[in-house]
Amino acid sequence: QVQLVESGGGLVQPGGSLRLSCAASGIIFSIYTMDWYRQAPGKQRELVASVTSGGSTNCVDSVKGRFSISRDNAKNTVYLQMTSLKPEDTAVYYCRATNTINNAYWGQGTQVTVSS
Repeated sequence: QVQLVESGGGLVQPGGSLRLSCAASGIIFSIYTMDWYRQAPGKQRELVASVTSGGSTNCVDSVKGRFSISRDNAKNTVYLQMTSLKPEDTAVYYCRATNTINNAYWGQGTQVTVSS
């Protein structure tokens, strides 16, 4: 059974930092592309950052220079380091695992709230 479990969300003041984690089980983690998505209230879910099985990373323009994605294959975990957080970063953050035959698995999400 595949499980993706996100953690690390919470309430943070503007300008603060958080590190999200997503621990995977039930898959050969190292061969999967891992993504972080987010969904704000009333908005569509959007891709935030990706890391391929080879370690190549990409972040969307709205978070470039503030967020970074990384993976630890030994721990079957992907991370999203978020700095200089803004109120507009408030959302539920989800991780997703995809492979080359388009199997996709989602976590349950973790809430990030940026507010003073």
